[in-house]
Amino acid sequence: MAFEVTNDFLDNLTELIEANKKIAIKALFEDLHFADIAEVLDELDFDEAIYIIKLLDSEKTSEILTELDEDIREKILANLSSKEIAREISEMDTDDAADIIGELSKERQRRVMNAIKDEDHAADIIELLSYEDNSAGSLMGKELVKVYETWTVGGCMRRIRAQASEVSRVHSIYVVDKQERLIGRLSLKDLIVAKNDQKIAEIYINKVDSVNVNEDDEEVAKIMSKYDLEAIPVVDDDNVLLGRITIDDIVDVLKEEADKDYQLAAGLTQDVEADDTVYELVKGRLPWLILGLFGSLGAVIIMQNFQTIMENPEYKALFFFTPLIAAVAGNVGVQSSAIIVQGLANDLIKGSLWSRLLKEVAISLINGLLLSVIITIFTSVLGFHFSFSMAISISLMSVIIIAALIGTFVPIVLDKRGIDPALATGPFITTSNDIFGILIYFSIAKLILGI
Repeated sequence: MAFEVTNDFLDNLTELIEANKKIAIKALFEDLHFADIAEVLDELDFDEAIYIIKLLDSEKTSEILTELDEDIREKILANLSSKEIAREISEMDTDDAADIIGELSKERQRRVMNAIKDEDHAADIIELLSYEDNSAGSLMGKELVKVYETWTVGGCMRRIRAQASEVSRVHSIYVVDKQERLIGRLSLKDLIVAKNDQKIAEIYINKVDSVNVNEDDEEVAKIMSKYDLEAIPVVDDDNVLLGRITIDDIVDVLKEEADKDYQLAAGLTQDVEADDTVYELVKGRLPWLILGLFGSLGAVIIMQNFQTIMENPEYKALFFFTPLIAAVAGNVGVQSSAIIVQGLANDLIKGSLWSRLLKEVAISLINGLLLSVIITIFTSVLGFHFSFSMAISISLMSVIIIAALIGTFVPIVLDKRGIDPALATGPFITTSNDIFGILIYFSIAKLILGI
């Protein structure tokens, strides 16, 4: 049964903290997963969270720190000494340790690194910090199990036991040559059934997927998703084995990318959360609102150019259908762009741009025709004359086609130029389609009705 943070649990814990009952508090957390403890700390007052962190042993709190909300973790780290942080870092895998160290100032990084007693661990962290953000190198951990092709099975088993004690999860055993170049992987089954005097070179599998250390993290995620990998080795330009990336790191990448795309689609220019300051929330929202304002002003100017229609009592009703045209244009554009953005994210957009555009035109014609029939029936029932109904119906179909093309074309072009295509969803596409929709609507209406 999944753990749930309840008010009773928090009230009980608060009472224990106030009474300084350390043994009871440790017993309360003894069987909880570190992710559950992190959830509890997120709900506590800051001083209470610090109390818990300093009370529990580093083996557990090191895992808890990696799960905490970034803002809370930042405050906790600010209240720990360099030696205390170093103790936590020493218990972490190198990839998690590098992430935590990377959040500190340069001066604190230096002091913490100097306080880490395990020189090899410290050297691995420094190496990981040297790689570019959002690269395979920044994601990987140095902990892995590797064997040399020249080893015998018996000697290999002894060495694997020693290496595995430092690795929390053994997904694969990697085989390297004398130059540390990755040449294959080892099946645990083949290793167990092989004779002790057999060479690893005789039983290893020479087919192994890997990624370059400079590969983009999103590309790594696509590769691991495509081949259903729990871990993937990372190599340099000479194919030297440097580390491995595990599925938990990729899940974090996918979550961050999904959050970013969702916020872009919602019209937020930066990563913001509900509990951020008023200034940060305004800064994240205002740019798109300004864009939307200018887009609406553009629509106002367009409508002013068709004010002769307003002066004609017979066709004043055209303005009543303006929100309908704008809404349909925006919805169609968002639908088209959302499908394309999703396809680009999953690497499913293949073939030429023209074939994709033709497909969208076909879909738009079908949808536009059906919606036009509905609007024709509706306007006829309301008593509008045939030419009026035709003007609205043809305008609606034209708007749907144009909106679909914009929703398809824009994200593909952005992607080809290295810009996040998620930018093409939400306010951007809605505002542009509103303007085009109104312009097309009144232009066609004016042409058909001869105004």
